[in-house]
Amino acid sequence: MPPLDAKIEPLAKKQSGNLRANFRKKHQGRVRRGDLTRDFHEGDSQDDAVQSERLTGKGELTRKRTIQGADATPESAAGMHVQLSVDEDKLLQGRVLSVHGLQSKVLGDNGVLYACAVRQVLKSLSTTQRNVIVAGDRVWFRAESRDGVSLKSEADGMIERVEPRTGMISRTSRGKQHVLVSNIDAMLIIASAEQPGIKPALIDRMILTAHQCEIEPIVIINKVDLIDLVDLQPLIGVYSALGYRVLPTSAETGQNVDYLRALLKDRQTALAGQSGVGKSSLLNVVQPGLGLAIGAVSTDNDKGKHTTTASQLIPLADGGAVFDTPGIRQFQLWDISASEVAGLMPDLRPYVSGCRYPDCLHLAEDDCAVKNAVADARIDARRYDAYCHLLEEELM
Repeated sequence: MPPLDAKIEPLAKKQSGNLRANFRKKHQGRVRRGDLTRDFHEGDSQDDAVQSERLTGKGELTRKRTIQGADATPESAAGMHVQLSVDEDKLLQGRVLSVHGLQSKVLGDNGVLYACAVRQVLKSLSTTQRNVIVAGDRVWFRAESRDGVSLKSEADGMIERVEPRTGMISRTSRGKQHVLVSNIDAMLIIASAEQPGIKPALIDRMILTAHQCEIEPIVIINKVDLIDLVDLQPLIGVYSALGYRVLPTSAETGQNVDYLRALLKDRQTALAGQSGVGKSSLLNVVQPGLGLAIGAVSTDNDKGKHTTTASQLIPLADGGAVFDTPGIRQFQLWDISASEVAGLMPDLRPYVSGCRYPDCLHLAEDDCAVKNAVADARIDARRYDAYCHLLEEELM
């Protein structure tokens, strides 16, 4: 999925590489300068003053600007995405490891780590996304350093373009799309058996998001050393029957850590779960020497404390990479309507088309094939309760 979803209106001459794009409401237009002659030096040519990118608009109050030197990705007709044109011969390519405020840590393909700022036009485009750059993005950037030594105190590089994204984990935050990580192929949904207790509703929301983004969900239940594993068998059986991998683990005793290490090898995997379930602890055991910060669970409310404050890409010694994401106490679904939930649940999906009404929500409607399947025990009653809970808490 491409990096930005700003609304685009291609100009008449498509080959010119000009696009009409929406900018943020507070975008400042061009400011007239009164000291232009001060910057002119004898011998300067007009070509030296021509910029590769210009923003123009009809009046200072318009939110639309023409981006010269940009084009749209093939998905632009549906998603309205901007793809800025750059001179790739003069840029480096790399992957974003983490984002901290106005700076992004980028690991260049040359093996050098850069602290990069973001090109102003990228930050100014109107988008439904909360952040323009996220961990996992493949980017083109202009290096402002030599051999990893910064020439400027504020940044080592400038991100010029973000490559189209593939697998993403997104949630709704303050009415916008909050992309946690991008370009992944698996999602480890980390829960804990105790301290804090397991929350099946949170697991179900994350599984729905994984299905929507077409990435593999894997359920990890950590801290099984604190309980009798027999108590988890009904829950494990439900998810296993649906075809999901369910792995009980313990960072304390090392239970199934070798199997988890094999799952992560040569894959791009994101770890997601609420605070305190032991995501960082598991990573410290999977790859000794990481030294990720961990915190104790509060004894007052049985909730974890935020020790990971931003998504972070961590390359693995055995190949592949993992993303350690901040703890999530609420995971509000993004861009999933009430009518789509049943179709994203594999046990409900076969019965959706058998309902009397095409817009059936499988709650109080007559002749509902899903409710009939629940009554006949073809659908587990706990899974139907989870479906009802999703609609009640997230979508209705």
